[in-house]
Amino acid sequence: MKVATIVVAVAAVALGVTSVLAQQDPIAARQKLMKANGAEAKIGVAMTKGETPFDLAKAKKIFVTFEEAADKMPNLFPENSKTGEKTRASPKIWENMADVKAKFEKLGNDAKAAEASVKDLATFKTAFAEIGKDCGGCHKAYRLEKK
Repeated sequence: MKVATIVVAVAAVALGVTSVLAQQDPIAARQKLMKANGAEAKIGVAMTKGETPFDLAKAKKIFVTFEEAADKMPNLFPENSKTGEKTRASPKIWENMADVKAKFEKLGNDAKAAEASVKDLATFKTAFAEIGKDCGGCHKAYRLEKK
């Protein structure tokens, strides 16, 4: 119960900060969300590889983080955020916004389902792999290579 309360509190603060940041600088807001996703993915990879013990609370937090990011991301691609601040967002995003939004919706739905269904390492590995496919599909289509 404490973990759930903490996760909700952290999410509420993050939502407020992200909302303000998104209005001021959508690129920075996107990058912040993606860095948070990356940090959580690192934890997930370590658990799937057995480098760190499986932890159900951490597993659920991973999926909550992805769900929240998927919910926020579609609003962080206004026309004026195509360039600047070392963005790796491909111009294809703005050409295919319906597809981008659909990909974020799928990620959010998959993350929500995973958060609700994961009970152990085996179910985590399956769900985490699906989330990885969601992320990879979007990154492959809509993220530019590092320069």
